[in-house]
Amino acid sequence: MSKTNTPIETDAVIIGAGPCGLFTVFEMGLLDMKCHLIDILDRPGGQCAELYPEKPIFDIPAYPSISGQELTDRLMEQIEPFSPVFHFQEMAEGLEKLDNGRWRLTTDIGTVFDATCIIIAAGGGSFVPKKPPIPGIEEFEGTSVFYAVRKMDQFKGKKIIIAGGGDSALDWSLNLQPIADSLSLVHRRDAFRAAPDSVSKMRKMVDDGKMNFHMGQIKKLIGENGQLQAVEMLDADKQIQTLECDTLLPFFGLTMKLGPIANFGLNLDKNVIPVDTEKFETSQAGIFAVGDINTYPGKLKLILSGFHEAALMSRQAFKYCRPDAKLRFEYTTSSSSLQSKLGVNE
Repeated sequence: MSKTNTPIETDAVIIGAGPCGLFTVFEMGLLDMKCHLIDILDRPGGQCAELYPEKPIFDIPAYPSISGQELTDRLMEQIEPFSPVFHFQEMAEGLEKLDNGRWRLTTDIGTVFDATCIIIAAGGGSFVPKKPPIPGIEEFEGTSVFYAVRKMDQFKGKKIIIAGGGDSALDWSLNLQPIADSLSLVHRRDAFRAAPDSVSKMRKMVDDGKMNFHMGQIKKLIGENGQLQAVEMLDADKQIQTLECDTLLPFFGLTMKLGPIANFGLNLDKNVIPVDTEKFETSQAGIFAVGDINTYPGKLKLILSGFHEAALMSRQAFKYCRPDAKLRFEYTTSSSSLQSKLGVNE
């Protein structure tokens, strides 16, 4: 369902809320440009938050060692003065050039933006769910099979089966159990890749009869017209069991694909986007790419490289967003106006 059909007007839409996307907000904010960010994940941080939140990073300036999650937290703190607006669990799906030179961007759930600039900071692409190898699953997607929970109320009173053994599977089992008519967790083994506390809480719910746990793998979906009625599971004893349900939530992790960005009319080179090294602009004026998603001679796929790219890119974006204004170069250490924007004089 669409969030809004009325376009949201802004200076820039940033596709990707990883470290480079977040630092872009900072550089744009120093020049008084407002940003909205879109990310398929349910929180900021991109790969840092999703793939290695506790893994140390050793090449961020001034930090001998910093975890992916801590870096995300510090960047969020840094951009707070600029009040960016986040649109999580959305994917940029459509892009068109308007007659007035601005860009109309639409997400997969119908959110519409009217922006002067589009900044692609999508890392290696969008995170998309890994689908289980179940024949005919596409028929049920979006009706009774879902790879993410966007609104919990949607699952109230449902007979839910959650498949998977990671944090997402365990977390949503715990969160949805109170509102579901029934809930079962299916995993191929009695061991989990999730927080021990979540596993303990799940096992207690099973012991208390509040939810079910089945060790096995779902092999077949039963239903018609996109509506599930049951699933067939191959259990640990290689026997087929039929489990009644009307909703299936498979959580088998995420993979990265370029996704709809590939259809934006940009010149692509092996699933990355060529840019110049002065403005980090793509083949389309007003569309920029920073971070791992771009390529140019001498490119290094480092977070600090993306920070540098964001700084230079923002100056060209300013010329599009404020064509009648003079661009002044100032240092945050000595500029009272910049310090005022950052709130350091308050």
